[in-house]
Formats: sequence, structure tokens, C-alpha cells
Amino acid sequence: MMKLAAPAAFDRRGVMDAAARAGLALGLVPLFGRAARADTKVSYFTWAGYELPEFHPAFTAKYGADALGVSLGAEDEEFFQKVRGGFRLDLVHPCKTTLGRFRDAGLIEPMDVTRLSNWPNVWPELTSVPGVMADATHAWYVPWEWGNASVIYRTDLVDPQYVQEESWSILFDERYKGRLATFDSVDGAVLIAARVAGIDDIFHMTDAQIATVKELLAKQKELLRFYWTDQATVVQAIASGELVAAYAWNDAYVALQKEGLPVKYMNPKEGIFTWFCGFVKVKDGPGDEQAIYDFLDARLATEGGKYLIEQYGYGHANRKSFDLVDPARLVELGIGNPGDLFTQGIFFDEIEPELREKYITMFEEVKAGS
Repeated sequence: MMKLAAPAAFDRRGVMDAAARAGLALGLVPLFGRAARADTKVSYFTWAGYELPEFHPAFTAKYGADALGVSLGAEDEEFFQKVRGGFRLDLVHPCKTTLGRFRDAGLIEPMDVTRLSNWPNVWPELTSVPGVMADATHAWYVPWEWGNASVIYRTDLVDPQYVQEESWSILFDERYKGRLATFDSVDGAVLIAARVAGIDDIFHMTDAQIATVKELLAKQKELLRFYWTDQATVVQAIASGELVAAYAWNDAYVALQKEGLPVKYMNPKEGIFTWFCGFVKVKDGPGDEQAIYDFLDARLATEGGKYLIEQYGYGHANRKSFDLVDPARLVELGIGNPGDLFTQGIFFDEIEPELREKYITMFEEVKAGS
């Protein structure tokens, strides 16, 4: 859930892979040189593609382009480990599922949301998620972007039943053996299988439920073309017809839609998954405090939100950003009624470390055929 330039759609892992092939080391690459460090007022650790000035024009206008120092990471685990290891900076951009680890390790401090003029317009569905707020006026986490995990599929290649009643079960349908793919992760495989198995509390499964999911995943493994780590591979395979359906994020739909292909992005009857990412403030960061709040407020402004929605296909934390986008475009992106997605969606939740390890071990055994 990153880009070096600003294409209409991107895949975080794909960009990191492409950069690696080009000989670029993006894991913690500063985008500012030694000469610019004296002008840096805010240091920001994020995914590639989320540092663009289009996301915070008001901050740049006030402080200048050199005021923001950016380092790029590849995943939440890298963000956490480097901050825990002593990397000094002001703001980090992890997804919500990592918040508890940052907080419990004592690495971050709450932010005073009364200093953010755009805070009242942030979706309450995001601010009310457990763990976001420290108290009525302070937040451990400032949400910024949100999106979905669902199935993208070729409407011309699947049984019409899936168009009429969309379901995650398509990824377990034997009729499409060798033409299916899913994300190589606990969140992309284990949790989906749990929903298909009819398990409600997928973030706190019992050992018996884990065993049920393992059996279902073992059957699915025989049907998959591949497990994916680079969503660009999924986009290419769906476009060619090699795949008829795959687990994907919103930006894959944006990319395929631009090619005029007959694709849809599901709102499955078992529930579409919703993720969101945002900002945490590192304790005792070196930056200018007012500039940090100005940066956060600029990121929550509608101008940057409009750019995020139109160019990336993701939702913005400021609900008024949607008012600036053509309603027809929102429908095309599958976010015409964002409030409904929050209501119907399943928010990815934190999984206790010991239980997550069980999920991971089980999934690795499935992939290994044991």
C-alpha cells in the first residue's frame, strides 16, 4: 500500500522491485542532500510516492521545497525496526495495523489535534477506530489514506454468477484452476480463507479454526497460478487473460480500467477489506514543532486529497476531498459511496504477536506442502 514519479496508478512493492533492478537502494534513501539539511524543518519516513509536493502544497508554499526531508522505506516492519534502532526523525507513515507496536515500544507521542484545522473533516469512521485517539484532543495516529483489499476479476471470463453475487469464493473455485492468484501474506491469504470458511473473528482464531483454514488454503494452493508479492504482475496477468481473478488493491483496478479492459473490483458478500495508513509522531524528534503540525494539516487538506483520489484511486482521510472529484470518476474508482464501504468493510486489525506467528507458521506450512 509508492512511486518515484506520479503515474496514475502504482504498486508499492512493484516500484521497490523496479528500483532494485535499476540499482537504486530505496530502503531508507534520503531525498535531501547535505546542503539542504540546514533548511529541513520536518523529517518524514514514508513509502515511495507519498513524498510528492502535490500532497502538501500549503506546507511547501509556507516553508519552501527544502523544508521537508524525506527517507523512503519498503514496508511497515522496516519503519518500526529503524525507528526502534535509533533513526531520528519526526514523522513516520505506517499503516494502522502497526500502530500498537510503535506505541507499546514507547517510540511515539500523541499529537494535539486541536492544532489541525482540517481535523474536524477527517472521516469519523477512521478516528473512531480503537487505538487512534489517546484522549479527546490527542491522537496517537493521524489517518491519511485508505483503500481496500478485494478481488479484481475479468467479467468476460468468469461465470455470471460472480457478477450477480460477488464473493471471495471465486479464489477457491476449481473451475479456474491455474488462473487465480492471491497475495503472499497472512492478510492476503489466511484472513480471506477464514472469511470463506465462515469464521467471524478472523483476527482471534482458535487452534481448531486455524486448522480449518489450513485445510482450505491447501486446497486453494493447487488452484493458484501463483502467490504474488508484486502487484504489477497481477495487473499484467489479468490484462493478458492469464488470470481471471486475483486478490488486489484499488490501484490495480485503476491501472486496468485505464486500459479499457472488462474488469470489476468486487464488494464481496463476505465483506470487502479496508486498510488505512497515516502518521505517527516520533518522540523527541529533531524537527520544528509548528512546522510538523503545519505539514500534517497540509496533508489533511482537500487539495492533496483530490490528487490522491484521482491519481492513485485511494480514499483520503478528509471527507470533503471527495466533493472536489467528479462523482462519475468516484463511481469508476469503486468509491462512489465511501461511507458504505466503511460500513460494509472489515477493517484490518492488529493481531497479537503470538497469534500472528501461528498464522504465519501455518501459512508457510501450506506453501511448503506440509
